[in-house]
Amino acid sequence: MPTIKDVARKAGVSVGTVSRVLSKNESVKQPLKERVLAAMKELDYKPNLAARALRTNSIDVIGLVVPDITNPFFSQLAKNIEMEAAKRGHSVMLANSHDDAEAEQTQIAALLDRAVCGVIVVATSDGGQTHKADVPIVSLDRRFGPYPLVATDHFDGSAKIADHLVGLGHRRIAYIAGPQSMEVARQRREGFVARIKALSTPEDPITLTVHEGHFDYDSGEDIGRSILKDASRETRPTAIAAASDQQAIGVLRCARDLKIAIPADLSVTGFDDIALAALVVPRLTTLRQPIEQLAGSAVARIFAGVAAADEAIAGEIVVRESTGNIPNS
Repeated sequence: MPTIKDVARKAGVSVGTVSRVLSKNESVKQPLKERVLAAMKELDYKPNLAARALRTNSIDVIGLVVPDITNPFFSQLAKNIEMEAAKRGHSVMLANSHDDAEAEQTQIAALLDRAVCGVIVVATSDGGQTHKADVPIVSLDRRFGPYPLVATDHFDGSAKIADHLVGLGHRRIAYIAGPQSMEVARQRREGFVARIKALSTPEDPITLTVHEGHFDYDSGEDIGRSILKDASRETRPTAIAAASDQQAIGVLRCARDLKIAIPADLSVTGFDDIALAALVVPRLTTLRQPIEQLAGSAVARIFAGVAAADEAIAGEIVVRESTGNIPNS
């Protein structure tokens, strides 16, 4: 098995130069770097990451903590973070907190003990304590403690959904919010409610009801059923906006059970644009979170190694078959 000395001999450089190339030290000039990389490829050299971790007290791994890897949005986010890390020659160590704040703290501490070069945290809820760490910690999607947040502009995204529904003529609208203990859920609700209030006038009033739930399928189905099952066609909402795609898909499911046609009798919107949103029937109109940009920014902050301000990235509405003009318009 070739060693670092073999690579140095092959490339005609010192062992120290090879070591600096392996650690991605920018002080190595490009011609030397290319010679070292070519020698590594020719010799099929594989660096001993464990040994290098002992020498440098860090390894080429980014820690990632998510609340629930079975949530399609978080799994898509994790995939993109892994891709962004790979572009920089790093891998990702994934930990699942199971929506438990105590488990989240344990997972973060465990990752830091393994000398990762940084940790990205999608928090279980608002709050989270400060960790003593010599590497960057970044909040993603949901704020974790005092650490800078990279997230979609949830307020603006919900406002775009409101504009879409009102533009289709809907004036009786229900909104299914996420748990208000979470900043992300509050921002989505506030963005939607504020925009509806701004669009409602005495001459053209909009009736809005708000219902709080969780971000999952069952919550959307249960709340959707409570909104729709006993209401007459003349009094029930003509549109339901949900704070997540999972909630919205739950609404689609209960509407089908109740023989309410989508979108002929009821329009439904989500938020996130998980892969399933384009597969359900009818396909779901939703607010697409810019996952690639979110992942890219979070990973870039790990490598920048300095604190930065919060970043809100605009999402875009994706109009599909679950929304249409107000019934009988």
